[in-house]
Amino acid sequence: MNELYHMCTLCPRACKVDRAAGQTGFCGAGVLPVVARAALHHWEEPCISGARGSGAVFFAHCTLACVYCQNASISRGGKGIEVTPRRLAEIFLSLQQQGAHNINLVTPTHYLPSIMEALDQAKAQGLALPVIYNCGGYETVETVRLLKDYVNVWLPDWKYFDKNRAARYSAAPDYLARVEKAICQMARQAGSPQFDAEGILQRGVMIRHLLLPGGLGDAKRILSWIRKELKNRVLVSLMSQFTPTKELKRYPEINRTIRPIEYKALLAFGEKLGIERGYTQELSASGAEYIPAFDGEGVV
Repeated sequence: MNELYHMCTLCPRACKVDRAAGQTGFCGAGVLPVVARAALHHWEEPCISGARGSGAVFFAHCTLACVYCQNASISRGGKGIEVTPRRLAEIFLSLQQQGAHNINLVTPTHYLPSIMEALDQAKAQGLALPVIYNCGGYETVETVRLLKDYVNVWLPDWKYFDKNRAARYSAAPDYLARVEKAICQMARQAGSPQFDAEGILQRGVMIRHLLLPGGLGDAKRILSWIRKELKNRVLVSLMSQFTPTKELKRYPEINRTIRPIEYKALLAFGEKLGIERGYTQELSASGAEYIPAFDGEGVV
């Protein structure tokens, strides 16, 4: 799998740099995964976190560059600890021993060859948890196909429908074309949602949408597409937790929290469309206190 680091095209940026030779592309990542935190996480949707927590492994660097990212210290700052695939496999097994409901890979795309190697090693040593692919939705169909035998649950964001917003806030004007194709492929591979006796998602796709300030129109277009193309074969999570950061002074149009009227309008629209399977948030879910401490817990 390490040959995938040569002429890297793991994400839609297709930088084609030789990461195995020390070159870096848009994401800034090398070959060995950088992990900022690996611990039981209780703040995901109920079917992900359950009673015992999701085994969330937060990877540093990112294939997107969202100006509002709450995890900027790791996604853009690269904060974390470099680990080998062998150590990563040990981390997965440790999370299973701690009682995690799943292994939750958070922004993993740029480290896929190493992660796949680690999963192979961990499974050979008894890893039996479902694997969740928690990503920004900006993926290639080829990469999704590559993960057919590795990923049980797909948890992509769908951030934008409007290409101008995608370009301004994530430097990805091709975002829509990429996310549509990638999510369709995820749905084909995973099938309809399946749950265990505890109500924990074992297979399927859950699409998250974080409502941005002034983004109600964009959000409605996303929900309309999902309802038309995927019917109720996927779960939808509508999130209100947008938290302004100091970096947003340069983006005054989104430098605020979500207004209750905006979020209520989105929920009403989803109900009108007939979207039946999914989750919503309380407006109180926004705030810096919900951002994990990226202090290397579970890594060292």
